Amino acid sequence: MKRIVTGILAHVDAGKTTLSEAVLYTTGQLRKPGRVDHGDAFLDTNAMERARGITIFTEPAIIHTTNTTITLLDTPGHVDFSAETERTLRVLDYAILVISGTDGIQGHTETLWRLLARYHVPTILFINKMDAPGANKTHILSQLKHRFNDACIDFTTTTNETTNTPALAGVMEEIAMQTEHAMNEYLETEQVSVTTIQTMIEHRELFPCFFGSALKMEGINEFINGFETYTQEPNHTKEFGARVYKISHDAQGNRLTWLKVTGGELHAKALLNGGNDETTWSEKADQVRVYSGAKYTTVESVPAGAVCAVTGLTHTFPGEGLGIDQSAENPILQPVLTYTLLPGSNDTHKCLMALRELEDEDPLLHVVWHARLQEIRLQLMGAVQLEIIQQMMHDRFGLDVEFGPGAILYKETITTPVEGAGHFEPLRHYAEAHVLLEPLPEGSGMQYATTCSEDILDRNWQRLIISHFKEKEHLGVLTGSPITDIRLTLLVGRSHLKHTEGGDFRQATYRAIRQGLMEARAGVPNDASAFDIAQRFAGDDTDHDTDDANTKKNTNGDTPTGEDATTEAMPCRITGMGNCRLLEPWYRFRLEIPQDMLGRAMSDIQRMSGDFDTPQPTGASGSEYAVLNGTAPVSEMQDYAMDVNAYTHGRGHLSCVFAGYKPCHNTEEVMKHTNYNPESDLENTPDSVFCAHGAGYPVKWYKVPEFMHLDYAWNGMQTQ
Repeated sequence: MKRIVTGILAHVDAGKTTLSEAVLYTTGQLRKPGRVDHGDAFLDTNAMERARGITIFTEPAIIHTTNTTITLLDTPGHVDFSAETERTLRVLDYAILVISGTDGIQGHTETLWRLLARYHVPTILFINKMDAPGANKTHILSQLKHRFNDACIDFTTTTNETTNTPALAGVMEEIAMQTEHAMNEYLETEQVSVTTIQTMIEHRELFPCFFGSALKMEGINEFINGFETYTQEPNHTKEFGARVYKISHDAQGNRLTWLKVTGGELHAKALLNGGNDETTWSEKADQVRVYSGAKYTTVESVPAGAVCAVTGLTHTFPGEGLGIDQSAENPILQPVLTYTLLPGSNDTHKCLMALRELEDEDPLLHVVWHARLQEIRLQLMGAVQLEIIQQMMHDRFGLDVEFGPGAILYKETITTPVEGAGHFEPLRHYAEAHVLLEPLPEGSGMQYATTCSEDILDRNWQRLIISHFKEKEHLGVLTGSPITDIRLTLLVGRSHLKHTEGGDFRQATYRAIRQGLMEARAGVPNDASAFDIAQRFAGDDTDHDTDDANTKKNTNGDTPTGEDATTEAMPCRITGMGNCRLLEPWYRFRLEIPQDMLGRAMSDIQRMSGDFDTPQPTGASGSEYAVLNGTAPVSEMQDYAMDVNAYTHGRGHLSCVFAGYKPCHNTEEVMKHTNYNPESDLENTPDSVFCAHGAGYPVKWYKVPEFMHLDYAWNGMQTQ
């Protein structure tokens, strides 16, 4: 009997969970199909899911057919929980994409299609709600071919009574046209064999489409028979491998690691290993549970191709590979909004511990603790996800909390390499580190390296510095936002045989990164050298403390007179961006509107600082509607869907997908609103500490090149 792991995906309200119920009922797994609107769906096991009528968490169901055991994973449909869906895609053998027959291809449907293509998941489509008024099979199929792929072919034909599989004679020629091998086979035999069709589906060269109504049980038998016939079990290795796709906690608080066994066999009490070169772990799998809906069975082992939940593992994370399986790359969906927690009468640290547990379950929920402000901030996908977190805080932890208004999550990067130096030498401590900060291509994230010789700095200190690179979300100097698309490379460092301790290099490393960012903002190394900057800001002792300055000085260190004179303290010693850049999240959008409203739409996109390709006509006549494809800042477009619905009277359609971080379109406005002074951020100081006459003393970041004990190691700084 073959084993297939399949996921069911859809835009919210397309009928995804209803289809799951229909399949479970038809195959005899349920005595009566549940309904989402009645709150009794088999796969909506959480009280919040039943109350809201939406799927929030990926839940499994085991389905047995004639010769196949199917593990069906019902994924969330709402865009705010699309990260949960994306993580699930990595363990699927096949995907079932559900599309509403009345609404057609919706915004989130296109996002799911791109994700399925990215992860190379073979896909079978079920077009639901074909019993509803307005559902047009010909129109939907044309839309699928135009928007998705020409290989979307209708497999819902009359059922062959002898084989109980779809009789494809009417579309056999269309199937044959998808690949050269299929065409040759068709020309020789006037048929395309089941084996060839299976291979085409597996290679995403063919996308079978089934039409029906899950609520009325129409087309379900044809869909199940087709799925069973045209899927094939992947080849599994004999050596153990597994892929983690989800972390959760059961009612007793046990941490559950959900995984798919990709090779060999997983036994209870087996010793599992994970981690990377920097940190490794080894833990025992206490229990192995096989879930179907809310119920589970404890088993001794599970074979390759099965999905299970394991207790006893504390270091696993979604996307991690175990055994011979490699860990997955970072997901393309990223949180773009940040919210501030308002704990009310609750203990802030208790709230933080609860949120850390939720963060463990969802890696795209980022919880940031600001010690200086004694404040917790959450980075997440949207308002609905925030409401769910608020409900979970109440239900699971008994904490009634509120959240401040959402804001855009900005990031920062640099445009030119720069070497930063950090020195930490209070009495009986010593460490100096020089770090090269290099810009990386858009979307690269953070990378880390070392080119320091072990003759200069011992390997254990170098490994410690690399861990300090990774352990913290380093902040930029424009708005205090996290930095990204930068490679941090340890160039050189110095320790003291007697006085250096582990924490000394943490301080030196942090200060080196910030000092480099400050030099970059000041224009180093393009417009000035580090020593030029030191001379520019040199002055008496009061000049070293911007918070106490009573006068604002210009870039030459002189006190301005007349209109430029002011008694206010200077917000930041440096103005402008220099070689630093502020980044903001952008959407890639597809806007479909009536032709007569195209001018309004183009004007709106330009006003929002977006850009778009040449408008394309669409619709049956090719002139009824127009499509605009382009990109625009999230800050400008996040509420635009309501505007489109208003001025097109419901005839327009906007779909957006995260397109990465790009240069901010209104940097000056954001910096003015943030009013961030990097020199007064003591937790992220760019200054260093040196020692003289038995006492440590602080040295401002721009004076560090004159005091540091090691010369610049990067040629770009040496030539200044």
